[in-house]
Amino acid sequence: MSTRERILDAAAAVMREHGVAHATTKQIARTAGYSEALLYKHFHDKEDILLHVLQERMPAFTATAAAGEGTVEVNLVEVAHSALRFYREGFPMMASMVAQPRLMAVVRGSLAKYGAGPQHPLTALAAYLTDEQALGRVSAAADPATVAALLLGACFQQAFLRYFSGGPDFAKAVAVDLVRGVLPALQP
Repeated sequence: MSTRERILDAAAAVMREHGVAHATTKQIARTAGYSEALLYKHFHDKEDILLHVLQERMPAFTATAAAGEGTVEVNLVEVAHSALRFYREGFPMMASMVAQPRLMAVVRGSLAKYGAGPQHPLTALAAYLTDEQALGRVSAAADPATVAALLLGACFQQAFLRYFSGGPDFAKAVAVDLVRGVLPALQP
């Protein structure tokens, strides 16, 4: 395992245990078995580490599919299932961050600097639905941004409830049920 991989594994463990707000680069380095200075040879700052943990150590969050491929329903089920898993795994890391307004502002700025943030899956899903609309596979009367918000919002809420109750990871059937709730609005 490379140094970078060990750092990311350590960062994910520390952030899950202590939350992003209370995870320090010193703790991450100690957990990885390296000096703190070595972290900065691989990453710019703690937010850069967080971004890479989210991208590489969290369940994949595929917010889009290729318009015209597969069915809209199957594509949305894949999006919803990955969102459920991503949000469920992300809660322990993010809870302490959102509870501290100053830290949240710093992270918000840092993620924007890297072109990342929680709005990207939403806009990507809305763009996918708009593309499907142009192909006639989604109703012209549907509002892609609203449907994307409803579906991802439901995923977020279900993931929070699962995290809160200590329940296991999500079966795909949960994603199927959520998609079936928005599918009538999309039918051409």
